[in-house]
Amino acid sequence: MARWWVQQFWCPRFGRHTQPLLHTTLLLSLLCPPVEPLPWDADTSSGPGQECARHLEDVCGVCAGDGSSCELVTGTLYHSVLPTGYYKLLDIPRGAQRIKIQETQKTRNYLALKTDSGESLINGAWVIDRPGRLFAAGTVLTYKRPNEIRTKAGESITAPGPTNQDLHLYVIYQQPGISVYYEYVLPKDSPGYETSTLSGILPPAENQGLGDDRIGIHPNLVPSDLVTPDPLSPYSWVAMTNTPCSATCGTGRRQVLFNCVERATQTTVPGDLCNHTPRPAPQEQDCQSQLCPAFWDLGEWSECSKTCGAGIQRRQVLCRQTRGRHGNSTVTMATALCEHAEMPETTALCQLKICSEWQIRSEWTQCPVPCGVGQQRREVVCVDALGDVVPDDDCNLHLRPAHRLNCDMGACSQSWFYSPWSDRCSADCGDGERSRSVVCLTNQTGSLPLDGCDDVKPEALITCNLGACTDRLEWYTGLWGQCSSECGKGRQSRGVVCVHHINGQLEVTSDTNCSHQPRPPDSQSCHLKSCGPQWYTTDWSSCSHSCGGGYRVREVRCLGDDLSPSYDCDFALTPARREECNTHICIPEMDGSCRDMYFNCELVLRARLCVYSYYRMACCVSCSRTSHGYARR
Repeated sequence: MARWWVQQFWCPRFGRHTQPLLHTTLLLSLLCPPVEPLPWDADTSSGPGQECARHLEDVCGVCAGDGSSCELVTGTLYHSVLPTGYYKLLDIPRGAQRIKIQETQKTRNYLALKTDSGESLINGAWVIDRPGRLFAAGTVLTYKRPNEIRTKAGESITAPGPTNQDLHLYVIYQQPGISVYYEYVLPKDSPGYETSTLSGILPPAENQGLGDDRIGIHPNLVPSDLVTPDPLSPYSWVAMTNTPCSATCGTGRRQVLFNCVERATQTTVPGDLCNHTPRPAPQEQDCQSQLCPAFWDLGEWSECSKTCGAGIQRRQVLCRQTRGRHGNSTVTMATALCEHAEMPETTALCQLKICSEWQIRSEWTQCPVPCGVGQQRREVVCVDALGDVVPDDDCNLHLRPAHRLNCDMGACSQSWFYSPWSDRCSADCGDGERSRSVVCLTNQTGSLPLDGCDDVKPEALITCNLGACTDRLEWYTGLWGQCSSECGKGRQSRGVVCVHHINGQLEVTSDTNCSHQPRPPDSQSCHLKSCGPQWYTTDWSSCSHSCGGGYRVREVRCLGDDLSPSYDCDFALTPARREECNTHICIPEMDGSCRDMYFNCELVLRARLCVYSYYRMACCVSCSRTSHGYARR
């Protein structure tokens, strides 16, 4: 069976895409050419643009519009070979405007038009009407058939609209190579907008109604020269064979081949009998086979889980099936659909290289101590598969053999060790003490006669006396006071006095008497605990006004113990960054000669007449108050 191709344009810029009705012999291609004003005949007085002289019309015919009130429907209907007869091409819904139907090339075919009520308007009942204009369906239809010798243009039908009923476009097929371009504008408020669809091209049996309608020439058609078509050839090109489908499953492509046949018997004849028309080129079409079986889709293997030795690598395995118009997409399916094939492995063993291993290269050393506990050592290295020493990280550190070992050589003897006596006495006068350090240590050599430190510990202190204390000056210090800060850095102080010792009595004297000795410090820094983040402020700035109300500002920051910016301060305790200042009333400086010359200068002030030089001089005091902002209300 012959096939038709219909190109339907529903541009997205106009807001709606209508899905056309598809027949088994219809292939729909969607395109969207640039929107341009429709061409109209110059003598069509009802065409658009007559009332929009100062503005640009949009495609809907609305002055200064944005094209949102309508949709532009456009497309091309074409076919190569059909049996002779009427064939329905297109349904044009009621309310359509700016209708244009145009054969893209001149042929011996004829356009025909019929109303929804069954009335034939143009070329009905096998009668070819003369070109001209007629009023029907609520609009003026213009039918043109150009001169067959001087032009290559085909027939055309135009109408400004709007139509008040559906129109149906047909073609009287007599010659291969039909190509009809159409376009119309459909306002969104038109009656046929919600129900508008694209009609498929009906088979010949469903197109006989127009041919049997013996209405004759429409009475409104303007007479013109009648063109008698050439007699039909008994032979024509017909699609007879198809090449094999390019795909064994899914959607493929195949070519439709044309043969020359006798119309009456539909039998194949030599091709030269159809030389009156060019042989159509092979046409490609989709060939739909059964869906391809689901298959296992294998992902890439992951990296080995170990850098050496036996590891594991994984991959993703999904059950998928080819879909899409030309098998250019796949979708994930249930695993059960792939049970006809064994599921590939998702894990596999891997080994990048042989792991390095630990090697012991020496025996344990001798214990390094003659007594007590020591530590022995031995050499343990990491070697690769070639025996070369490599860094320890190449081997498993958890499996490293011990390279250190404690060794116990038995108990060592112990003795008292002591330092020399100190040279200084603890008191400058009277009884004091000298000291030395005494400690029990292990005697590793074992050459001393003592076996341990169980003997009496030697004395660590002995008495000393540098003479009686008769007349002596020295510094005495008191206890440290409290820290000045509860947290962070602070200061604390103590009393420091010079004391005179006289016959066992203490007497406070002038600090100058103790100047021969360094004076102990009477204050020092202290730190009880960390403060944590706290608020810091700068000094207030100068006031913005000297009187009459101003403001001053300061900077506030939250700093931590290390004086770095912090966000942990209590924001409810944030110090003020701005405050009012100098709120006292400004006292203007009056010129000694400045005075009010009239008792009603207050009215001058309220009437705001001080802008005039006369009133400023006559009411000097009052106007001076205005300049300082005291009379403003």
